[in-house]
Amino acid sequence: KDFSWNTTFNISHNKNEIVTLDGMQTEIISGTQIRKVGKSYRTFYMIEFAGINPETGAPQFYTNDLDENGNYIKEITEKYSEANAIVLDKHAEPNVIGGLSNTLRYKWFDLNFMFSYQFGGYSYDNWAQKTEHGVHCEGLSHREASVLLACDIPEKVEEMYKLANEIKQAFYGNRIVMFAPLYLSDYCVNGCVYCPYHLKNKHIKRIKLTQDQIRDEVIALQDMGHKRLAIEAGEDPVHNPIEYILESIKTIYSIQHKNGAIRRVNVNIAATTVENYRKLKEAGIGTYILFQETYNKKSYLELHPTGPKHDYDYHTEAMDRAMEGGIDDVGLGVLFGLEGYQYEFAGLMMHAEHLEAVHGVGPHTISVPRVKRADDIDPDAFDNSLDDEIFEKIAACIRIAVPYTGMIISTRESQEVREKMLHLGVSQISGASRTSVGGYTEEERPHDSEQFDVSDQRTLDEVVNWLMQLGYIPSFCTACYREGRTGDRFMSLCKTGQIQNCCHPNALMTLCEYLVDYASEDTKKIGFELIEKELDKIPNAKAQQIAKDNVAAIKSSNRRDFRF
Repeated sequence: KDFSWNTTFNISHNKNEIVTLDGMQTEIISGTQIRKVGKSYRTFYMIEFAGINPETGAPQFYTNDLDENGNYIKEITEKYSEANAIVLDKHAEPNVIGGLSNTLRYKWFDLNFMFSYQFGGYSYDNWAQKTEHGVHCEGLSHREASVLLACDIPEKVEEMYKLANEIKQAFYGNRIVMFAPLYLSDYCVNGCVYCPYHLKNKHIKRIKLTQDQIRDEVIALQDMGHKRLAIEAGEDPVHNPIEYILESIKTIYSIQHKNGAIRRVNVNIAATTVENYRKLKEAGIGTYILFQETYNKKSYLELHPTGPKHDYDYHTEAMDRAMEGGIDDVGLGVLFGLEGYQYEFAGLMMHAEHLEAVHGVGPHTISVPRVKRADDIDPDAFDNSLDDEIFEKIAACIRIAVPYTGMIISTRESQEVREKMLHLGVSQISGASRTSVGGYTEEERPHDSEQFDVSDQRTLDEVVNWLMQLGYIPSFCTACYREGRTGDRFMSLCKTGQIQNCCHPNALMTLCEYLVDYASEDTKKIGFELIEKELDKIPNAKAQQIAKDNVAAIKSSNRRDFRF
């Protein structure tokens, strides 16, 4: 009577089907799963694995293009970017689940143990996906990324660089988005010790462009071939109020010069209010960009001793206010060299994680500028400068940690450094930049009002030519922004690989526009050959034919702005 043994056995069967979704939706893609009417709740939606190539050991995938009857074509490719995600006839719910529990009791001693079981259903090996095939990478936590950055084993660093390039090719292909900064005003009331626009600098020339001057600057940029701008202005509520910024954006979008047009205006201005972010959204901006400069609060307060930018919390929380104001795409960045790079890297990754957790989507871009010489600014005065080797490792780790985020490198860096960074995951670069107010209408590059020295001073044509000789497609595309593919909608396309069926042809069509309207003869020759080759790589047959027809129309007429 002092001993007892109780056993409980249970079994249950699970079968479900989605009958309807909210509103007019018939499907909702969520990572590797899809909620689709008529399917199980946890049905897998992903690129279909086709096994390992026995000769090379490389993973293979089914392309799953559709034929004219709507059936999947089961061609095999080793290029992840050529495969299309599909609804698989597999789901994560088990058919049967249950358990067996036991309780043994002898006087005051109890022993409990339980077995659980399930039959049916499929699981997704997320860890293998991260470690075995970089092109499937869903990213790393800030802790994992920091460990990766700390690695100094040469063989592993080379593997890291190779993986970063594979990830970039898988999600962004060989496209490089082109843009130029446009400085509107260098009036500023802040005391930032690393920027020549600081209030105490009395010998820099202070300029604020009128709307007519902005028009002249934009026409000069259009005559180069630019379609995407990032406007910049110092923080000065008197000279540069939000009304001035909004009027300037309206002016820029209104200018149609020959075949030129600015189709996307990104904005890099000081942290502001939710209401002002709503106004920027209504004005049709692309990405709102704001560099944190440094995440180290103590250093931040010392580097920004005066002015409204001294408020660390207000500055750091700006992206939350921007997203609350309806801006889908935000761009992060730090100025490497102001503080220890390990701290800044971890801060960037944590900021990206925060945005993903709170707003459902991480940053659209991350910029990687380094402190550079300018007017009364000496980069040697800062103790945390980093060499090219560390700089390159940071870029590779960012690409691996946040694989779906665009990465930007500007003309602060030399041609040599930019070329190395392209292979490590950079997806956007500036070209023919002038960092002084009113600089594009001057014959000679002004140096008395530059925000920083420009290391890469080549023309846009020279940069485009160089990129194509390296095997990249210079892209002037702005279609995603204008078609509403921003925020989580862009990220969903990127993660499933469907971006190849819109961004790739859009890049080729906008490159064709540039070649016809602005390029030198040598650049045209290289470019048209590249376009012909790349058109055949568009995965979807229908999209490929439409792109070919549009390219032909661009060459033979003044028709422009085709887009998917």
